[in-house]
Amino acid sequence: METLECIKTRRSYRKYKADPVPEELLEKIIEAGMWAPTGMNKQAPIIIAITDKEQRDRLMRLNAEIMGKPEADGFYGAPCVLVVLVDKNVPTYPNDGELVIENMLLAAHDLGLASCYIWRAKPEFEMDEGKAMLADWGIPEGDWEGVGHVIVGYPDCDEPKAPARKEGWVYRV
Repeated sequence: METLECIKTRRSYRKYKADPVPEELLEKIIEAGMWAPTGMNKQAPIIIAITDKEQRDRLMRLNAEIMGKPEADGFYGAPCVLVVLVDKNVPTYPNDGELVIENMLLAAHDLGLASCYIWRAKPEFEMDEGKAMLADWGIPEGDWEGVGHVIVGYPDCDEPKAPARKEGWVYRV
């Protein structure tokens, strides 16, 4: 797919089938994240790929607690959650993590998968339970800040329509 076409046609999906994402596609999405630009080329973000349902649901419950909706699935049924964290000691955080997220969203679309950016990673991993998850997952201790999640899977809904672009985005000087 051409880059601009991929950007213009990517949408956020909010309903997913339970079907797992094939490992070879997941690896390509992660690779796209790893090639995102980072300030001073520090490559400070890390990506945690969660495909284990029990661990995905554990994070989902924490996410729902932050939303104030304990019964909600803020991951919309997606079977895969890619968590992006960044070392807060790098001056260009969290922007570096956001670039990783955008690359992964575009790669998922290019590979024919649905995805959505979910913001609540920052408060999740500031909580004791979030810190315990990182330790359980073998993430080295550090000064990590959650940037966001990319949920990935196969859509279980129609393609969302793109809103028109608003006026006043660009000023030429």
